[in-house]
Amino acid sequence: MHTLVVNGGYAAWRLQALRALRAGWPPSRVTWVEKVSRVGSGSAQMSLDYAAQPVSSAGMGDGGGGDCGRAAGHDRDAAHDSDPHPAQIRISRELATLLQDAALYRSPQRWALLYRVLWRWEQGDRAVVSAADEDGATLHSMAKAVRRAKHDMQAYVRFHQREAGDGPEYLAWYEPEHDVLAWAAEHFARRMGATSWCIATPQGAAFWDGHEITLSEGPLDADAIRASIAADQIEPLWKIYYQSIFNPARLNESALHQRMPVRFWKNLPEGPLIPGMIADARSGAQRVGQARTVGQRPGRQIAMDAQQAQPQRAMPTTLEACRRCELWRNATHVVPGQGPNTARIMLVGEQPGDQEDLAGRVFVGPAGQVLNETLHRAGLARESLFLTNAVKHFKWIARGKRRLHQTPAQREVDACAHWLHEEIERVRPAVIVTLGATALNAVLGRKVSLQQYRGRPQRVGEAWLVATWHPSYALRVDDAAKREAVIAGMVDAVEQASRLAGERRA
Repeated sequence: MHTLVVNGGYAAWRLQALRALRAGWPPSRVTWVEKVSRVGSGSAQMSLDYAAQPVSSAGMGDGGGGDCGRAAGHDRDAAHDSDPHPAQIRISRELATLLQDAALYRSPQRWALLYRVLWRWEQGDRAVVSAADEDGATLHSMAKAVRRAKHDMQAYVRFHQREAGDGPEYLAWYEPEHDVLAWAAEHFARRMGATSWCIATPQGAAFWDGHEITLSEGPLDADAIRASIAADQIEPLWKIYYQSIFNPARLNESALHQRMPVRFWKNLPEGPLIPGMIADARSGAQRVGQARTVGQRPGRQIAMDAQQAQPQRAMPTTLEACRRCELWRNATHVVPGQGPNTARIMLVGEQPGDQEDLAGRVFVGPAGQVLNETLHRAGLARESLFLTNAVKHFKWIARGKRRLHQTPAQREVDACAHWLHEEIERVRPAVIVTLGATALNAVLGRKVSLQQYRGRPQRVGEAWLVATWHPSYALRVDDAAKREAVIAGMVDAVEQASRLAGERRA
């Protein structure tokens, strides 16, 4: 048996492997041992001042020589250790890349596998590169894991600014799964220019002074690292920003855990915040579409017309398919206008009530009975009029087993204006009677006072506008005399509309 010691990573293994190939040693006759460095071990931990303990990185790169000596008791003569011309073999670019990546895989069996692959290649067995081969599959799996570790280190290293003083300007702590520190150091050196930094890991550290990378083995002073991180004044601002941009409505937990595994959270500044934000999203924050703190922040009030604030929506083709507001979700039926398209008078109410929603017809509930009484006193036949509402769905709130009426919001009135205008355009009435303030505002397209228009007919386009109370107002009045006065006022408005329209009495 031949025992070979690797001290210095891939470059050291490469020299040893080439010499073993030249000697003709099969993999079964070679034992690979990785020398564990003791630099920085023991009670004396390394300082953050990288200039105080420079440890060259020459032996850790792909081209460095490292310590290529063999263990004591080797059965070949010692003079062969210094052979300046080891065996040379030609390998494919794909295999060279796989070997270099797999050499960074943290496993005591890596060097034996790499030598077995190289031996089989040198013997002419090209199948060893295939992922279908047993050794090839292991090699590909190791290389893939290392490439993932490289990506993770780029993504999850967080630099913290240190207070002014000796040593690097920025410090990071990271725990890589594989030996990718040297590779990542070159990446961050290119990215951060002349800014000095240190990346500390449990296995060693990388220093960049703005000109040269220095790799050191052994851990840094953990207490010094924590103290430096705690003193970073930028980190609290970053946490606030991270919370502010979090959108619970778009949270996908499975994708989060796949792309940002939990094992990285402990070393990320935002890591402690993530479980709480996930819990908020689960408990209902997904429905509001933004972080709770963002929604509660007072913003600057900007005066804007309600119509201009409405988003652009495609017009639905039928009233039953209308989804321009959310009222359809809790409604039983959509309630369109009813009456002849040749009607001279159109009565516009606010919205359907409970009975109208169940029946799908306008003014069939208690308010409809008051309206029927009004029309009877005014001498008009209901069948000759066109009856409709500004809003076509019933808006309500549950109180026990009852559904209580709620006044529609302005955005809901605006969303339904398309259908009201379509009815007005189709019927072309001579007089429009608005029942209540909501109907008056919907017809005019602006907010006005009912009291200013009641009893004062106005021309609106080609039609007369007559405003009066809604029949439900009479139901809310407790005093009989006041109720009679409300109905009498409605009768006067309908009679006035009949005169303006030249409508025959029933």
